Amino acid sequence: MPRIIVGAAIISDGRVLACERALPPEMAGRWEFPGGKVDPGETEEQALVRECQEELGVEVEVGARVGDDITMLDGAAILKVYLARLVNGAMPVPLEHSDIRWLAGDELDSVPWLPADAPIVVALLPLLPSTP
Repeated sequence: MPRIIVGAAIISDGRVLACERALPPEMAGRWEFPGGKVDPGETEEQALVRECQEELGVEVEVGARVGDDITMLDGAAILKVYLARLVNGAMPVPLEHSDIRWLAGDELDSVPWLPADAPIVVALLPLLPSTP
C-alpha cells in the first residue's frame, strides 16, 4: 500500500505559502507546499497540523482537499493536498526550509515547483487573485 503524504496549501490575504526545500540535495532549491508523511494512527488532518507545527512553527486549521491525488515515487507514495488557514495569529518561520514566500495567483510560476506539487499549483489558480 502506498505511503500517504499530505501537503497544506495555506492561504492568507489571497496568497498561498510556498516553501523552498533545503534537503535532500536532489530537491534543494525546489519549492513545495509544507507537509509530510502521515504516521501510523494519525488522520491526514492530524498529520498536516503536526507537520505545519514542526516545519513552520504555526497552527493551521485544515479545510477541503484541493486537486487530485498525486502518485509519487513510482507508486510508493500518494500526495494529498488540503487547503489550510493559519490560526492564533502566528506567522510561519522556515524551520526546515531554506525560504518561504507568499505567492499570488500570477506569481505561482515565479518559483521552480517540485513535480509532485505542480498539478496542485494549477488547481489553486482559480482560488487566488492576481497581484493588484
